[in-house]
Amino acid sequence: MSDQTTEKHTFQAEIQQLLDLVVHSLYTDKEIFLRELISNSSDAMEKLRHIEATEKDVYQPDAAMEISITTDAEAKTLTITDHGIGMTHDDLVENLGTIAHSGTKAFLKAAKEKSENPEGLIGQFGVGFYSAFMVGDKVTVTSRSWHPAGQGYVWTSDGKTGYEIEAAGDVDRGTKIVIHLTEETKEYAEEARLKGLIERYSNFVGFPILLNGNRVNEVEALWLKNKSGITDDEYKSFYQFACKAFDEPSYRLHFSADAPLAINSLVFAPSENPEAMGFGKTEPGVALYSRKVLIDPSPKELLPEWMRFMKGVIDSADIPLNISRESMQDSALIQKLGKVISKRVIKMFEKEAEGDPEKYRGFYKKFDRYFKEGVVTDFPNREALAKLLRFETSMTEPGEVCGYADYVSRMKDGQEEIYFLVGPGREQIESSPYLEAFKARGLEVIYFMDAADEYVVDSMREYDGKKIRSVTQGGVELDDQEAEGDSLSEEETKALCEFLKEEFGERVVSVSSGKRLVENPVIALVPEDAMTPQMRQMMKQMDENFKDEPKVELEINPRHALIKKLAEAKDSNPEMAKLVSNQLLDNALISAGLLDDARDTIARMNQLMEKAIGA
Repeated sequence: MSDQTTEKHTFQAEIQQLLDLVVHSLYTDKEIFLRELISNSSDAMEKLRHIEATEKDVYQPDAAMEISITTDAEAKTLTITDHGIGMTHDDLVENLGTIAHSGTKAFLKAAKEKSENPEGLIGQFGVGFYSAFMVGDKVTVTSRSWHPAGQGYVWTSDGKTGYEIEAAGDVDRGTKIVIHLTEETKEYAEEARLKGLIERYSNFVGFPILLNGNRVNEVEALWLKNKSGITDDEYKSFYQFACKAFDEPSYRLHFSADAPLAINSLVFAPSENPEAMGFGKTEPGVALYSRKVLIDPSPKELLPEWMRFMKGVIDSADIPLNISRESMQDSALIQKLGKVISKRVIKMFEKEAEGDPEKYRGFYKKFDRYFKEGVVTDFPNREALAKLLRFETSMTEPGEVCGYADYVSRMKDGQEEIYFLVGPGREQIESSPYLEAFKARGLEVIYFMDAADEYVVDSMREYDGKKIRSVTQGGVELDDQEAEGDSLSEEETKALCEFLKEEFGERVVSVSSGKRLVENPVIALVPEDAMTPQMRQMMKQMDENFKDEPKVELEINPRHALIKKLAEAKDSNPEMAKLVSNQLLDNALISAGLLDDARDTIARMNQLMEKAIGA
């Protein structure tokens, strides 16, 4: 073919289909065309590196291994140049003008017949070049192969019916793509616009990217380096730059894996919690990359929702470049990747908590809501997350916390259940009548003092095979313990219980003499199948018309002076006995958080005070 000869080719039918898909369907954002072309240039230079390792002679061996991008706003053109392996005449025809892959043909046919969205096409067959026609009405490709005896060629097309190829004169090794932008896309000839796109999508490409002569990508893809050669300061700098963070990282997880997926990951746990500062719910902070090219800066489908406070990078070469945000939710690949990362992150926290408990306590104090949210919502990881929870108990000093493993290690011989009590604060919990029996028997009780704890424990009914039980529930089995002080006889106790049950009617499920009380006269217990007080409060807040008459089991303390006097008064002064009985029940309901309307309680209290002073 002479230098003056121009070949004219008609696009293969499949190429026309492919162009239509790329321009109108395959990509959701036009701006990613730059990401695709930069990625192609990077791949071309990576291939040249491999060739240089095996071939003695390479044309222009000293050509700069960089990607050069230049803009001309007046001419509305954008030029991308690399010094990679370049293309021969046959390469241009095969790669840009025909589809030699039978798999691609079959895929296009299936997509046309079934109207499927061809999500995996670019990742599998490398057709990202055609994204240039999303923004340009003419594209010129000048290329020269690495072969010493090769020559340069120019490929030109309007992206519609066909293309032309002609020989070029003195051409450097590699490929130069000139895009003639349309009127609607002329913004991509503006330097500031392109700089933003490079920083967003291609900042960690392994070769220098020059925009009008100035390098844009200054930061290394740290997640691909060996962690033994990275300093803490380098990690910190990367965290603050790549994650746009203002604080320092508390923890980091840097790991690589080949199976079940190819993964290179560097994720951080921050030291400050923006949500706790009132900034609202944060967006997921772990970006998804494929071979150093950004896929999604904030993928919602990758990691569990509770991990949104984590920041960093996950890079997997198995992820196709063009996977859309819409398809990520249904992608088995993304789900598998998310599972691997989630388990690794949880393991990291477990290891850090064991290695430096004090540091973890400080971290947990700021980020506890995320872990609790995880226990409630992330069923596959619930058991592992439970190990990370921290709380105060009846055996810890105020402000000191421990975990379920610590609690279990201190359980008494024969103890089969983990006990807890919910309350607004430690002082209120420790003054609760519900603790009396457990303290007397040396049984440890967990103090849950966060509004979210009720939902956490409701979703996690056991730990390490031990049932988690509220001390306010009925049915908790406690051993017999010799009580101090005189008690009503068995017959007197039975008679008083029958009197009280008759007086209370349906307000109580039962009245009995219990083993729990030491200093208090009565206690109201919630049946195992009943709604907890905290759950009732939540339902009332959600629905102002919600009504649920609490049903309780009432236990009396037959050793308490007030109960012994009440046993006498039921016969000698029935009117006073009824007033006192109902006041005792209301007092018990108040302690349990189950009294919704205190008007009768106040009126009755006034009556009792009048009688007490003889008014």
